[in-house]
Amino acid sequence: MNHRSLRQCVDDLEKNGFLIRVTDEVDPYLEMAEIQRRVYQNQGPALLFTNVKGCRFPCVSNLFGTMERTRFIFRHTLKRVKQLVDLKIDPVIFLKHPLRYAGAPLAALRTIPKKVASGPVLAHQCRVQDLPQIQSWPNDGGAFVTLPQVYTEHPDFPGWRMSNLGMYRIQLSGGQYITNEEIGLHYQIHRSIGVHHSAAIRRGEKMRVSIFVGGHPAMALAAVMPLPEGLTELMFGGVLSGNRVRYSQRDGFTIAADADFCITGTVDPNLKKPEGPFGDHLGYYSLTHDFPFIKVDKIYHREDAIWPFTVVGRPPQEDTSFGEIIHEITGPIIPTVIAGLHAVNAVDAAGVHPLLLAIGSERYVPFEERKPQEILTIANAILGQGQLSLAKYLMIAAREDNPDLDIHNIGDFFKHILERVNWETDLHFQTRTTMDTLDYSGTAINEGSKVVVAAAGRIRRKLPSQLPVDIHLPAGFNNPKIVIPGVVAIQAPAFSDRTIGKKTLKGFCDFYESVRVWDDFPLMVLVDDSEFAGRNLNNFLWTTFTRSNPATDIEGVRTFIDDKHWGCRGPLVIDARIKPHHAPPLAEDPEVSRKVDALGVKGRVLHGWV
Repeated sequence: MNHRSLRQCVDDLEKNGFLIRVTDEVDPYLEMAEIQRRVYQNQGPALLFTNVKGCRFPCVSNLFGTMERTRFIFRHTLKRVKQLVDLKIDPVIFLKHPLRYAGAPLAALRTIPKKVASGPVLAHQCRVQDLPQIQSWPNDGGAFVTLPQVYTEHPDFPGWRMSNLGMYRIQLSGGQYITNEEIGLHYQIHRSIGVHHSAAIRRGEKMRVSIFVGGHPAMALAAVMPLPEGLTELMFGGVLSGNRVRYSQRDGFTIAADADFCITGTVDPNLKKPEGPFGDHLGYYSLTHDFPFIKVDKIYHREDAIWPFTVVGRPPQEDTSFGEIIHEITGPIIPTVIAGLHAVNAVDAAGVHPLLLAIGSERYVPFEERKPQEILTIANAILGQGQLSLAKYLMIAAREDNPDLDIHNIGDFFKHILERVNWETDLHFQTRTTMDTLDYSGTAINEGSKVVVAAAGRIRRKLPSQLPVDIHLPAGFNNPKIVIPGVVAIQAPAFSDRTIGKKTLKGFCDFYESVRVWDDFPLMVLVDDSEFAGRNLNNFLWTTFTRSNPATDIEGVRTFIDDKHWGCRGPLVIDARIKPHHAPPLAEDPEVSRKVDALGVKGRVLHGWV
């Protein structure tokens, strides 16, 4: 049976051993979030908090904490969704295998939303302060909704067909918001909601917003799913939930009839208030900036409402499962979107957007002469494609060099690239361009650079896995650590300001103009703590790609510029030190950590999980 509510899903998970109840009183201020993080790291069960301090609503987290549980939630529908993707790629396949795809037409019918007169969510109303005030990190600006489904319609084309359902963060408290009257709305203008925002400005009117919380878990996944033109998130949610999405209309607002909560309100796109800080998925705080805000109209909730939440922070976190299930569903369709592209991987450990790996075709040159040509065209297409355009570092390999290369084996992929890359020809920068709003490594908010590393052809070098016998380092640099073969992290003097920082980076590279001790290493990274960066691959990925902006932080040994092309004849050097303009990294509150420790002692329900 397909679930029609979050309550049914929770009961199903509990019955099958995927969920436990936490009956101890827990504090929504930091404590619930730390419990969630620890249980996720231990690959533990979903959590139903039934005794939330200061709140009458139970809360559930870690629904998507493991891929096993995620697939279990969607066990009745995932196969049909994948079949619809297959048919999108090749409609003729239905004629070839009619029995295998017999249920696909019925599944397609579930994509059409259904208008109803009323629904469970309209049973009751409450105020903003009645909602769970969950704060995840000590320096967050207040309580946030972390699994919101923000619904807007195009002002020029009202109705669900041109609607957008996105997961944009909602700040419930703190800052300059008037309690119970205003809440924060953070979204990036290039997202689909930005189209509605622009249209509202052009029309000189306020934008209506409905925020759904809860309902079938398929709706949360739909809100983050990259969908093709013409397929709305409501349609996808219907297929994945196994039931048509039911909606009602109240006071001109669209209401998800089966949601647990629905907040309605209006946004004046010309008015802004400070939003944040917020501990984000890069592992740092996104700082306070002016964003639009919602003037709250009403808040509805169902009789048996449950408030779902998650916690974001340095990956991996629960949202990692979102990325994995999205790739599982949409991976096969990638080659139909960009010709010659076989696979992409937005690397979760690097914060998702900072590092993108790709495999493409390089078909036009014999192996003996192969060099990046076609894959450069593919790389340009990738950087113009939806959320892939947020990539800061894009590394792309030619499939023909190794048809078995696994894009999700990060170590092997780096080895493949670093064995072949030619730093004289294979670096391609885009300078003074846009950057992810949440990435503070750039020159200003939304401003930074990108680099494409495109490697194809023969193996050029054997990657060393041991340090040189005679290590020569400039004064102030020390403690080199091999991260993976061919990559060394070196502890550098702290970055004080941009002028001195650039001088330090350039001086390090100049030191090796004639000293060739590191020439066998294609990649060197300057860090604040080489013990940490070299401890494991995930630490290296997070440190290197969240703390560097390609155009300002990449240097090299024996550099040159030829016809405006920059390259180097020695090792490439990335400055991954923390800079003064970076956002601070996330850290738990020690006192809260001690409280959570106590919840995990023997005999308590969280024993073994926290």
